Amino acid sequence: MYPAELKYTEEHEWVRVEGNIARVGITDFAQKELGDVVFVELPAVGDSIKATDSLGVVESVKAVSDIYSPISGQIVKVNEKLEDSPELINQDPYGEGWIAEIEVEDPKELEGLLSADGYRALVEG
Repeated sequence: MYPAELKYTEEHEWVRVEGNIARVGITDFAQKELGDVVFVELPAVGDSIKATDSLGVVESVKAVSDIYSPISGQIVKVNEKLEDSPELINQDPYGEGWIAEIEVEDPKELEGLLSADGYRALVEG
């Protein structure tokens, strides 16, 4: 349910780091809480972002929620498939439903994120 290789935020984002690139999305828990996602506002490639800044917005049938960046860096890629198929976030939150890729500015920021077990304890506690 919460892949062990990922890091998590208390705001329900996940991060997969490969080299100096962090792929970011929202967790399965978050997408279930939101309900059917109908629109995603993506960040712009080339923008610099700080950890905890708004990375974009997810709009569902129930709510509009900010997505917060778990890490500081530069946006190097966005998931353009979400523009036409926002439901990918519901269908595959850890795969095809990713939101953006960020070039990591300070790898030490990753140390402050939750493990899968820590995230599980947060949402189930």
